[in-house]
Amino acid sequence: MVPAGKCEAPHQKERAMTDFPIVLARAYDPPEAMIGARLLVDRLWPRGVSKVHLQLDDWPKDVTPSTALREWFHADPERWPEFRSRYEAELAANPDAVEHCLAWCRKGPVTLLTAAHDRAHNHAVVLRDWLEARK
Repeated sequence: MVPAGKCEAPHQKERAMTDFPIVLARAYDPPEAMIGARLLVDRLWPRGVSKVHLQLDDWPKDVTPSTALREWFHADPERWPEFRSRYEAELAANPDAVEHCLAWCRKGPVTLLTAAHDRAHNHAVVLRDWLEARK
């Protein structure tokens, strides 16, 4: 029984657990730019960055773009719409890897880390949007 004045519907409690932010940061950013769990979402380790600096919680390589897709895109903004579409198809074909990341997102805030120079046109942007739509 819920005490008077304390009405909490089950869906409200569940929703509150999934409203944690998913933020993006470069692996080279200062630690203050990173909140919550830190997930490196690059297939390759960022050059010149120590494991101590990143303080990773996870490195889910299976959710990163395939090597072929990453090499095809190579940070070319003109290929961005097609890259986004192709990467979303890879994510759709890999639900276990996506679910692994979603589990982190349901626990608390998450920072997706990448070494990409272009903050607006990279796979972490696509992954964040994909996760946001499913958490």
